[in-house]
Amino acid sequence: YFNQIMKDLKTTNKLLLILVIPVVFYLLKLLSFIFIPLVAAMFIALLFLPLMRWLAKKSVSKTFSIIIVVSLMVVGIFSTFELVKISSQEILSADSELIEKAELKMNNLVLAFEDFSGIVRESDEDALSYYLKGNNLVDYGGVFGMLKSTLSMFVMTIFFTILLLSESINFQKLMHNTLLKTKHSSVKTFIKIEKDIIKFVFVKFVISFFTGVGFTIACFAFDISFPIFWGLFAFIINFIQMIGSLISIACLSVFALVEIDSTGTLLFFVLSITAVQAIMGGVLEPVFMGKTFSINVITVLVMLSLWGLIWGIPGLIMSIPITVFVKIILEQFPKTMVISSLMAGSGPKVKLPIRKSAE
Repeated sequence: YFNQIMKDLKTTNKLLLILVIPVVFYLLKLLSFIFIPLVAAMFIALLFLPLMRWLAKKSVSKTFSIIIVVSLMVVGIFSTFELVKISSQEILSADSELIEKAELKMNNLVLAFEDFSGIVRESDEDALSYYLKGNNLVDYGGVFGMLKSTLSMFVMTIFFTILLLSESINFQKLMHNTLLKTKHSSVKTFIKIEKDIIKFVFVKFVISFFTGVGFTIACFAFDISFPIFWGLFAFIINFIQMIGSLISIACLSVFALVEIDSTGTLLFFVLSITAVQAIMGGVLEPVFMGKTFSINVITVLVMLSLWGLIWGIPGLIMSIPITVFVKIILEQFPKTMVISSLMAGSGPKVKLPIRKSAE
């Protein structure tokens, strides 16, 4: 009778867990304005914790250490804004001839698609204008709201980062009190999370930087307009695992179609930027990452879709660090090691008994 009660209790707990998971994801989406800055701040704080420890060994006060870290963040943000400013000036200086050429090429593409699909327009007006008519491509109210939301999340991220660095929110103790009950396991897990996240961000930053440089050089070599913009775009979008590289190649290829008349030259240019992405993302990135992030492609795609659905673009950018964090946590419990092994693309390791042969 007691065994039956325990079995029913386990079944009830499993059913409750199945019901709780969608509720948790709904709350993450509903309260995204809090959770996105908090999770982003957690990863940013992990990047600067080694510097904070080094400054503490040099007898630098915690307040002054936080000021140094915040100053480094401000310098990084200011440098990013300067690059955006340069690329914006590059776009604004475009001549009207390029815009007219782009409109002509886009019209020709629309006409070719109409001929291929058998679509017949009732109007004689410009094809591009016909399909864009009535669509407000720029909604100033929506843009203003998005900028306001982004600024709010940015300020909250800085605030949470300062709290984490000052240990007002001690992430290691939080893990110890909630997930890992033993101090040794919590410290060991926290060190592994910190090490893996730092390595991931560093390698991703370097790979994305040289990908952007490669795109800029390719644009200069083939005389494509806005080379700095396209390099910056490739650098930023490359932080979205797998999908980012495809988006950058597709967008630049479509733009190159406007400027390059020769089909052979266009093909060679597309192959060039594809080769840059393949070498950086397909060869060098796995080599530098090593076996630290043994996460299979299906897991990456599922997590990209999940966090992109919940948090949009911030979710796409943070999906892989979140996956790494979840995988490391699951590795700490015997009952969830199977799930961690499936995320890595390998089944659980089972030690088979060794029978001694009869003498």
